[in-house]
Amino acid sequence: MLFKRSHADVSSDNKAIESEDGSREDDVVAERIALRKVDWHILPFIFLLYMLSFLDRSNIGNGRLYGLEEDLGLRGDQFQTATSLFFVTYVACEVPSTIFLKKLQPTRFISGIGTLWGIIATLTGLTQNYGGLIACRLLLGLAEGPLFPCLVLYLTMFYTRKELAFRFSFFIAGAAIAGAVGGLLAYAVGYMDGLHGLRAWRWLLIIEGIPSVCLGILGWFLLANDPESAWYLSPRERQLLVLRSEREQGSEASTRSAKVLHRSDVLAAPKDWKIWLFCTMNFAGDIQLFSYAIFLPTIIQALNPEWSTLVAVRFAGCFFIATGIFVAAGTALVWLYPTPDQPRFLMGHAVTIALLGLSAAISGSLWWAMLRINGRREEGKEDWKMVGLTEEEVDELGDESPRFRFGT
Repeated sequence: MLFKRSHADVSSDNKAIESEDGSREDDVVAERIALRKVDWHILPFIFLLYMLSFLDRSNIGNGRLYGLEEDLGLRGDQFQTATSLFFVTYVACEVPSTIFLKKLQPTRFISGIGTLWGIIATLTGLTQNYGGLIACRLLLGLAEGPLFPCLVLYLTMFYTRKELAFRFSFFIAGAAIAGAVGGLLAYAVGYMDGLHGLRAWRWLLIIEGIPSVCLGILGWFLLANDPESAWYLSPRERQLLVLRSEREQGSEASTRSAKVLHRSDVLAAPKDWKIWLFCTMNFAGDIQLFSYAIFLPTIIQALNPEWSTLVAVRFAGCFFIATGIFVAAGTALVWLYPTPDQPRFLMGHAVTIALLGLSAAISGSLWWAMLRINGRREEGKEDWKMVGLTEEEVDELGDESPRFRFGT
């Protein structure tokens, strides 16, 4: 039997649809406003924090120009050794810090390490010998090591995968800005040489360490652990961002087991070939980045002091190298720039260029591999992985799930 709907019924349904559409539009607008609030409360802070961390780890290169080696009695390769040892503790604590981040309050942890390395960086300016410098560099690496991976993990709590790349660029830009700020500040501090009986390099390390302490303390009051505890958002905005995060993560995040860190999850990481490729790519980029950042003052000093066309070309080359390195970004192989190789440093430049090519080749290979995996999953060629599994078990496969798609 057919029933004819009245004009009033149709009108009522249309109004309901219009009301629902209007509500969705309101949610989109409110979500966009909430996201801008998150940007203003997070991005400037992480930009400054990463800039200061990069400044505090690389200012030893500028300090070298103002008598650090002479005052501490460094001989031979001792400066290179002190610089390299920073990365021993830096690398050693990166993975453990991310594992335990969720067990701690993220903002307290991130702010705490900022305050800690600021204190260590400041006290480095008071060290009296080679042993003291080694101790300070090891402790500085221990405090700074967790920063980068923890910031990346922290951002994933607020942003979707499509939004992360743009936000990552903010604190990567901090490293580039640190190079400019560090050089200018070092030049100005050079005029403080002898003030109150302290050499310029000591003033440099002390002055550049204090802002990290202050910013770390500020972070305790400024940052929120997650969208649910974001004090600067209204209750409705917090709810919208939580729902948004659940949509992004899908049903995987809603399972009880997915919210717990399992030993099997940790052990699975070293078995993933993609992680090893990412590590190799990042290693190649980091060698260039940190070696160049620390030894650029030495490279520039080694240029012929008499201005000429050749010197101008060499100096301009520094800008082109920096552009490529900071785009590729990211343990420092400081032995690439030994003092006897100055002023041209052929070995250092040749190795960094080769590593830049390696990093680019790996990046391209990963892009192609992930595109191919996505294609196989679209065609159903990996559906066999779900055979015999419950929906919850399928959800917890993570990026191994046939339903997961890599961002390409």
